Amino acid sequence: MDNLISIEKELQLKASDLTKPKIIAVTKTFPLEKVMPIIEYGHVHFGENKVQEAVKKWTDIKKKNPNLVLHMIGNLQSNKVKYAIDIFDYIHSLDSLKLAEKISIEEKKKKKKFKIFIQINIGDETQKNGININDLDSFYSVCIKKFDLNIVGLMCLPPQDKNNKLHFLKMNSLKNKMKLNDLSMGMSDDYSEAIDCGASFVRIGSKIFGQRN
Repeated sequence: MDNLISIEKELQLKASDLTKPKIIAVTKTFPLEKVMPIIEYGHVHFGENKVQEAVKKWTDIKKKNPNLVLHMIGNLQSNKVKYAIDIFDYIHSLDSLKLAEKISIEEKKKKKKFKIFIQINIGDETQKNGININDLDSFYSVCIKKFDLNIVGLMCLPPQDKNNKLHFLKMNSLKNKMKLNDLSMGMSDDYSEAIDCGASFVRIGSKIFGQRN
């Protein structure tokens, strides 16, 4: 709890109420006894990276606390979308047209719209998922025009090259070029830099809950 309050105070110093980013408390692998005090404190945004874990952990909690917002921050397999749509509000990892099509199909079935971030492979790394910068315009167009997705912003996982600020600034430039509202970037080790570069959502786990087992 104290860690979350400390981060919130840091954000208040860095940004105004209009630009202050939202903290996604990343609860993956953490048991409910660690999560519940944060919910009781009044925190709203939480993140998971596996659909099955999220369904098991959050189904009953969200029924009792309908104000909670759950973010899918991990790789989402297309065959898991039908389960994800019942529990998640945001998807931060749209990275293929196959996934975009599956999301569109399930949204029509359930009459529900996700808020979606396109994952950008900002470092052009072969081992990482995400859309190449050069393909972003065409990918975005298909998502909007063909699949009618609600794209709210861009997300990235920068390379481990100690140039995070450069990558974050590039993401901000892309967001402005695309005329999108939100940027999902920054985790426990680099959220402060991400905020300086325009992040609207930061994904923080160990800095709030401690190290994972």
